[in-house]
Amino acid sequence: MHATPVTPPALRVAARVLLATLAALLLGACADTRYYWQSVSGHLQLMQAARPVRDWLDDQQTPAALKERLALSQRIRSFAVTDLGLPDNPSYRSYADLKRRAVVWNVVAAPEFSLTLQEFCFPVLGCVTYRGYFDEAQARALADTLRAQGLEVSVYGVPAYSTLGWMNWAGGDPLLNTFMHYPDGELARLIFHELAHQVAYARDDTMFNESFATAVEQIGAARWLGSQASEDARVAYAAFDQRRKAFRAMALETRDQLRRIYQDGATGAPADEARRRAKQAALEGFRARYAQLRASWGGYAGYDQWVANANNASFGAQAAYDELVPAFEALFAQHRGNWPAFYDAVKQLAQLPPGERSKMLKNSKTRTETDGG
Repeated sequence: MHATPVTPPALRVAARVLLATLAALLLGACADTRYYWQSVSGHLQLMQAARPVRDWLDDQQTPAALKERLALSQRIRSFAVTDLGLPDNPSYRSYADLKRRAVVWNVVAAPEFSLTLQEFCFPVLGCVTYRGYFDEAQARALADTLRAQGLEVSVYGVPAYSTLGWMNWAGGDPLLNTFMHYPDGELARLIFHELAHQVAYARDDTMFNESFATAVEQIGAARWLGSQASEDARVAYAAFDQRRKAFRAMALETRDQLRRIYQDGATGAPADEARRRAKQAALEGFRARYAQLRASWGGYAGYDQWVANANNASFGAQAAYDELVPAFEALFAQHRGNWPAFYDAVKQLAQLPPGERSKMLKNSKTRTETDGG
């Protein structure tokens, strides 16, 4: 049992400055004061709960299992810098136990006949396709409101999020209990993903940002596992990755099927009813194929809840994380695995208008395929 961590004076000052600054900026910019207040206060509580990893390792009350995971996290963190060219800063060098299963709960929503997610716009950050809450009940209350507006909604817990490096002056993003006990390969993957968000960020483009981070996590995890991990960790991650790839391929097939259904230009009530029936058939087919796939996994049930609740919102959210990954992998290959050159190219893309950015990414994938890469 740990005593309540004592917040260093410098962090207390930083927290008060952050709170005052963000409150003035955000509360003055929008009437939705309660949402912004929970965002600011929730993050401050997270920061105040964090202690340097070294303190946890030196604390005799820290469980041995946690010490082992923390030590591993720091080896992963060092690899991120030395081998992947990711930022060397205070992020993921502290740890907080939040006493809950997720750090935030995201809400995403989409229309009945579209996979395009509703956008939520904020000062400074711009627009994103989700809205996050530190309190699950508040997330579900928003979900109920959106459903009443006729939207399909998904609420899901998130184990980590990135402040894009903006909070490194105050200690950075901490490691959290919500993911610290992930298997070795998945822990590395998550740390690489979140650090990638500090490298490049395209305003108002969730798919670009998440697909880039996913590409970095996948390439980085493969390299870390190949040179640093134990044989047991490699075997465990291979099984995890095989399941993930099989599931995402099946989900992509269903997304494409739904897009074709929704792109039918017919209008009117009979056309909508026909789309509704076709959509239901597509979802039923998806669940049937998943049942067959799951049977080959020896009892693994990690996707069961996602499949049971699958709708336009959840398919749209998944697309943000993998739709552009092949294009980013192609861009990495074009730069011959040179991380700084790859990151520079991504930063340049992030500065372009969305249409031009998307075109150049697609061209990168096409060129790689043509060259046989």
